[in-house]
Amino acid sequence: MTDKRIYDISGISALACIATFFIEFPFYFVRTPFPGLAASDKLADFAARNATNIMSCVFLDLIILSLIMVFFAGVRHLIRQANPQHEWLASLFFGAGLIYVTLTFVADSLQASIVIDAFNPPANGVIIREMLESTLLLYGSIALWLMAFFMAILSYVTFLSGVLPRWSAWVGYACALACLAFVPTMFVHHVDMFGLYNPACLAAQAFASGFPLAVWMIVIGTLMLRNRDPSPL
Repeated sequence: MTDKRIYDISGISALACIATFFIEFPFYFVRTPFPGLAASDKLADFAARNATNIMSCVFLDLIILSLIMVFFAGVRHLIRQANPQHEWLASLFFGAGLIYVTLTFVADSLQASIVIDAFNPPANGVIIREMLESTLLLYGSIALWLMAFFMAILSYVTFLSGVLPRWSAWVGYACALACLAFVPTMFVHHVDMFGLYNPACLAAQAFASGFPLAVWMIVIGTLMLRNRDPSPL
């Protein structure tokens, strides 16, 4: 497979990934009102009433995360081709990306387990609460840290080798900082699903972990598609 072909596949995967993300995102806003983690007795009913919605998001995540893996592999190849001496950085980037994908798959599995528990009576609201709480850092601070990590790696490599335009490195750093800003939510002791800055808030789990990544992948994916030769962009 030629370098150009790899770059095209990677760029298309990045843009298709983000397109799927924007299809998935509205699903979270059409669910019935969340009763709160403290209302364990109501969580099973919430999961049952929103079962199709939750499972649809998990299914779309399968597509999104698979496309991200293709994208990460393409960027790794791009870094190696730009300068073989950056093989270590390319492997570090790819490894951080795979850890992010793996942990998100784990969080999605826990989300799906909530629905499975709700439809297998007697549903246990305490277990559902535990599974929900187990996803908070996986979708929040941990995911944000890993995203900032691989964005910063590619930005650093860009300045070293010119593998991408230098302005894209600044975009990467800005998106990484946006993610890092919400990593400390893990230290906030109160949990409020509708708050602005705590482990379970929508800002940390959805907006901060989704939109900086979307901006970054759109930029990098578009640049890879525009590349017409195997040399650095």
